[in-house]
Amino acid sequence: MRRPLAAEDVAGAGDRRPRLAERSRRATQLALTACAALAAAGLFAVAPPTFAATATPQGTSMEKKPVSLDTIKRQEEALQFTSFDNDAALTIGNKIVEMAKADKVAVTVDGTVNRNPLFFHAMAGTSPNNVDWIRRKSNLVNRTGHASFFVHTEAVNAGKDFDNLPTFDPKDYAAHGGSFPIVVKGTGQVGTITVSGLAGVDDHAMVVRALKWYLKADDVAI
Repeated sequence: MRRPLAAEDVAGAGDRRPRLAERSRRATQLALTACAALAAAGLFAVAPPTFAATATPQGTSMEKKPVSLDTIKRQEEALQFTSFDNDAALTIGNKIVEMAKADKVAVTVDGTVNRNPLFFHAMAGTSPNNVDWIRRKSNLVNRTGHASFFVHTEAVNAGKDFDNLPTFDPKDYAAHGGSFPIVVKGTGQVGTITVSGLAGVDDHAMVVRALKWYLKADDVAI
């Protein structure tokens, strides 16, 4: 039996889809231009064809404005803690679950410090596959010190395949959004907060929203 697909399986290549959409738009424009030329020459007597909007698969983020690398870097710099303990993990984890319920989506949430899982919750509708996405995304954060979406965006900007980055075995590392470093000022990174279940950009945004709320950092852009 095939394993259930997490949203990252379906939407992880979302950055490739805009290129396909752009080609579709260009083809549409060429068709419309040709029809107009024929009509002007009296060779096309009927109305030019109409084209239905292509539906965006659920879980993708084609219509969303891309998040810049500078924005993610500012998030990393601003969303840091003076201290972090079990209660902080519980509060932030519960906030993410609360937001997911309000958004009517299902996610798996993990908060780990020094390899100790301080918070974990898998909502109804998620699967063990989401747990593996969390493992691989948090591995990436622990190795690079950056949010997994930072590494993803950096690769996309450089024209690289984010699923096949040199020295990062895809069995253990996933350059998809959703894992964010827990950084304590004066100490450095001590852990990760990770969400899986949506498209990477949305997993990342959910973590950032919760951290903004907890740290009262309303001025941080998402």
